[in-house]
This record gives sequence, structure tokens and C-alpha cells, in this order.
Amino acid sequence: MNDLDAMQAQAAADFAAAPTAAELENAKARYLGKAGRVTELLKGLATLSGDEKKTRGAEINRLKGGIEAALQARREALAQAELEAQLKAQALDVTLPGRQRGDGGLHPVSRTIERIEAIFGSMGFDVAEGPEIETDWMSFTALNNPENHPARSMQDTFYVDVKDAEGRWLNLRPHTSPMQVRYARAHAASHAGTEPMPEIRVIAPGRTYRVDSDATHSPMFHQCEGLWIGEHISFKDLKVVFTDFLRRFFEDDGIQTRFRPSYFPFTEPSAEIDMMFAAGPLKGRWLELAGSGQVHPNVVRNYGLDPERHIGFAFGMGPDRLTMLRYGVNDLRLFFENDLRFLSQFR
Repeated sequence: MNDLDAMQAQAAADFAAAPTAAELENAKARYLGKAGRVTELLKGLATLSGDEKKTRGAEINRLKGGIEAALQARREALAQAELEAQLKAQALDVTLPGRQRGDGGLHPVSRTIERIEAIFGSMGFDVAEGPEIETDWMSFTALNNPENHPARSMQDTFYVDVKDAEGRWLNLRPHTSPMQVRYARAHAASHAGTEPMPEIRVIAPGRTYRVDSDATHSPMFHQCEGLWIGEHISFKDLKVVFTDFLRRFFEDDGIQTRFRPSYFPFTEPSAEIDMMFAAGPLKGRWLELAGSGQVHPNVVRNYGLDPERHIGFAFGMGPDRLTMLRYGVNDLRLFFENDLRFLSQFR
């Protein structure tokens, strides 16, 4: 074995003995680096004659090729060993059942709102949606709430530290009642001069906001307002419509309702609506469900209508509360904690 064969064998042995990629690169530098043994042999060709240089150069090139082949083989072996170690550390049990992505579904409150819209839609009610950031005038003044009304205080209402172009304070709407005003004003404007003016029948479901949080209240909650205005709409119509809605919503024709006298600035007379199930765990208990009443003449004027001709009723209820009763949930906060174990039950 000549000196070049011995060098190639020694390089292959050094490469094979390198346990890591870093040490392999150190071994490579001893042979193929700028000061490596092969590089020194190539520099020595300058002292040889033409024929010797040609013969010796070919031998050194074969040596260099052999060393590079051994180096590449060792690199691949180390990479394969590293991969096998990773696979062993992250071993998968292929006998386990596969993980499937579950189907999504509507949120239970969204289901309730869709159900409300479908039932009132069958009665001829439109669905109105509007901004969640409202003016103080729309949220309170237009609804006959005086400026010193407690609902305007920071304890109940989230105010935005900005005013609109007319200098009115903005707030996160505490109810969807402003949509009654917006819809009625748009309706009155679009039918100006029409005799008789078509009735206004609309519900306004959506998100609302108040500074309130416990098992039955949330800072963000849902509300659904209803409005029916015409020339001959009475409290009797309110009782018939809302009782029919409850019986259809809960699929229980035995549901009873009662209307207790109450006070709301935007209705006169006003009433709280209670209901009682005919069967089930809540049978025999009166449950407060909504507020209602004949729309106050001042509010009718703010609709852009004549209260001497146009009369009707309004009501407001909480879809969250209806969802709790429909599905037997006793804590409102569960709906908004994004726990899939809870929400998946309603798919």
C-alpha cells in the first residue's frame, strides 16, 4: 500500500470514528481544509516536472475523490442515525384510532335567535339589524328617557369617549330599542304621503352591553325588541302575539302568560310578561320573561308619526334567557366561556 492509499484509509477511519457532525467537519479539515494533508500534496505539485506533475496530480485527485466519498457516506450515516433517534423519541402507535375533526355547529344562542326570527317572520314581522355603537339620543332620549334617568349613568352603560358629528355622546347600546326608532323613522320616510301608511311590524335581535355580570347576567348579552305600530293595534294584540310566540317557541300549548303592571319610560301602559310551564321541572312557577307595553306617544312622535293616528305595542326579551329555559341551563356564563365540551351538546 503506497502513501496515498494509506492516507485514504486513515481518512475513512477518522471519518467513521467521528460521533457527531461537528467532529466529522473537524476531521474533514485535517484532510481537505486549507491546511489539510490533501491540500499540501496539491501544493507540492509545483516542484515536479511536467510528466511527474501529470502522473502525481492524477493520483492525488483519485485520493481526494475517495476521501470526499468517504466523507459524504459518513455524513449520510450520521443524518440517518439522527432521524432514527428522532423517530424513536416521537414514536407513534399506529394501532390507535385516527383523530377526526368534529363537525361544527351553531351556538345555542344563535339557534334561539334563528328560531325567534322564524316564528315572528311567520307572523309578518321583519328583522332589523343596526349599529352596536349608538348615540345617546337613540339609546335614551328618543325612547322618552330624560337626561337624568339612572340608565344613563356609568354604572349601567358603557360610554365611548367620543361624540358624533352633532356633539352627542356615543355608547355601546344597552338595548336594541334604538333599532325601533331607526326602522320606524325609515319606514315613515319611505311611505310619506301614503294613505293609509302600511303597518310597522319588526323585531330587532342583536348584541347589547351593560355593566352587569353574574349567573344570570353578562356584560355582553343578547336582546330582541319587537314593535307593531298601526292605526288600530291594541294591548290585546300584544297578548295574543306574545302568548302564541311562547307556545310555539317552547312547543307547549299549555304555557300560561300574565301581564303584570310595571313602568317603562317608553311605554304607557307598561307590563312585565311572566310565563308558566304546564309540565316539566319548572311547572307551576311564574317566570319573568320580558317587558312590554303600548308605545308612549312621545316615542311615536320620535318615530316621525302622529300619535293621534298611530298606536301600537313594543316588547323586549332576552334570547339568552330563552336559551337557558329551553335547554335547562342554570348559568348564563356557560354560553360565553367557549368550552367545547359544553357547546358540543347543542350541535
